[in-house]
Amino acid sequence: MFTGIVEATGIVEAINHNDSNIDFILNCPFTQELKIDQSLAHNGCCLTVVEITETHYRVTAIDETLEKTNLGKWKIGTEVNLERCLKFDGRLDGHMVQGHVDQTGIVEKIQDKDGSFLITISYENTDEYTTVPQGSITVNGISLTVAESGSDDFSVAIIPYTWEFTNMKTLKVGDTVNLEFDIIGKYVNKLMKKNAVL
Repeated sequence: MFTGIVEATGIVEAINHNDSNIDFILNCPFTQELKIDQSLAHNGCCLTVVEITETHYRVTAIDETLEKTNLGKWKIGTEVNLERCLKFDGRLDGHMVQGHVDQTGIVEKIQDKDGSFLITISYENTDEYTTVPQGSITVNGISLTVAESGSDDFSVAIIPYTWEFTNMKTLKVGDTVNLEFDIIGKYVNKLMKKNAVL
């Protein structure tokens, strides 16, 4: 379980193909604090640390993960948002994030708002996922508040701190981002369908 508050960014140092899986070698500021079998969110996708060296660590993405996320588009040098799993002795600053990417979205527009940025993202319109104004959404592992909501797109406002200390600043129009929709909204949606409300 995560909160969507990015702890640091890491850099992809090597990419090794292993049958249908991919091993990613990364470094980050807290590499030496990691443990084998630890869950670590990478752009909002929960991956298990399987190897640690003095300066790097390794995670493996299986075929299903590569199909549902933007991990398959990573290259050497890609900057990745990182968050270690939630400790239940602290404050929950973001919102409840599972680290399970629901689908990817496409960056449609990036607007400079004189100190902040408004980013519009489109996604596949299905009955499973929706956004609401002032609701929560996770984009590349970042807990954000929906500013504007459409049937197949939404906008989020990015404050300068988030812009500077995450990989948001590297996004371009047309880029693919990982999306995890609000877990409460997903449960409500399923229950309403089950009871034929929708």
